[in-house]
Amino acid sequence: MTAELAMPDDYRPSVDEPFMNERQLAYFRRKLQNWKAELLDESRNTLEGLQDGTRSIPDIADRASEETDRALELRTRDRQRKLVTKIDAALRRIESDEFGYCEETGEPISLKRLDARPIATMSLEAQERHERREKVHRDD
Repeated sequence: MTAELAMPDDYRPSVDEPFMNERQLAYFRRKLQNWKAELLDESRNTLEGLQDGTRSIPDIADRASEETDRALELRTRDRQRKLVTKIDAALRRIESDEFGYCEETGEPISLKRLDARPIATMSLEAQERHERREKVHRDD
């Protein structure tokens, strides 16, 4: 792992600098690590809440509502677990100098797209083509 690069908190990657230079990689690494930490913290809070929430609710409607809330919370956490896996994959791509490049075309993914979705593996154009193909095959 590379040493953490000193960078101001207000730094934003710019198209005026070389693509995926050390500063940009450090920015995205920090962004991904912070995102992952938030998700893991939310998961811990959910587990604690579920363990504390095992109480007997006599009213059947209240119990049903509680169960629905728990099921929704568990589905949300499952989606977040999958997101953590994607974040880990993006961090590995940073370490292997593959981050920021479309896995389909090899072209750079726009900084704007990466800033909005740092786990992106395809450029916007490649993603749109992929989704169109998926839709066509799904309609078969």
